[in-house]
Amino acid sequence: MFKKRIWKPLFIGFGWLVSLAGLVVLMSFIEIKKEELVCKKVNVYIPGNQYFLDRQEIDNILQTTSHSLIGRRLKNIDIHALENKLRHNPFVEFAKVYLDMDGTIQVEVSQRQPILRIMNRFDQDFYVDEHGLKMPLSQNFTARVLVVNGFIDEMFANKVDSLHTALAKEIFKTADFIHKDSLWDAQIAQMYVNENHEIELVPRVGNQRILLGNADSLSVKFNNLKVFYKQALPLVGWDAYKLINIKYFNQVIGVRNETLLDSIKRRKEFMADSVKKATIAAFKQDTTGRGDAAPVLENIKEKTSIKN
Repeated sequence: MFKKRIWKPLFIGFGWLVSLAGLVVLMSFIEIKKEELVCKKVNVYIPGNQYFLDRQEIDNILQTTSHSLIGRRLKNIDIHALENKLRHNPFVEFAKVYLDMDGTIQVEVSQRQPILRIMNRFDQDFYVDEHGLKMPLSQNFTARVLVVNGFIDEMFANKVDSLHTALAKEIFKTADFIHKDSLWDAQIAQMYVNENHEIELVPRVGNQRILLGNADSLSVKFNNLKVFYKQALPLVGWDAYKLINIKYFNQVIGVRNETLLDSIKRRKEFMADSVKKATIAAFKQDTTGRGDAAPVLENIKEKTSIKN
């Protein structure tokens, strides 16, 4: 019984020793093989459907076209240095480089995803990505994102940087809210900052401006706007208001389009006058002898009627 207790831990210890020795031998074999391996090719994987960077630009950064990688021994390739080169590119959010034992260098590059394009009052033009970081425009690709211009003081130093002004942060907060809501992402075409540093929205449907003000209580403001769209605009028409003010909490103020109302009023007066004149003419031209001008009058009404 005592002997069994002695031999059991010895066998376990011996097993661990053999496993460790085997691991050391295997690692040595791998290192020896790595010493002999040379880089045969470079695979580049760029996920997503926005291509600020293409394969050629990645090759230029890594200098694969100049044969600085292909044909070199893997032990002489600093993959961490390659990753840092890629990460210094303003369009790269994440980069990973690793080696395969068949002599292939695998490169994975994740690009920054812009959600906003800002045109400031200094004629500078730049993107803001989903994390609120500024990034430059690209000559290879133009992202279809929300555009904002007007009285914006946020400067751009042509490098990846955070937003500094309070107004720019509110613009980003608004753009991020719109971007994450499929309804407003489809409806809002542009943003504008007026001389009072208030945010205005330009819709795709309708000619009115939407005065948002600031980025406080966005969910409440946009919900009020949705109710206004569903209940008020179908009754008066999409062009009845030149301004929809939603900047006040839980309140929507519509400023009517006076030019449109005057036009509708003139058209109605013209229609009434035309019907009156047509009625008189119809009675004069009635040759049936019955004095019945109703068919003629109905025909004239159909031609002169308008839609309010």
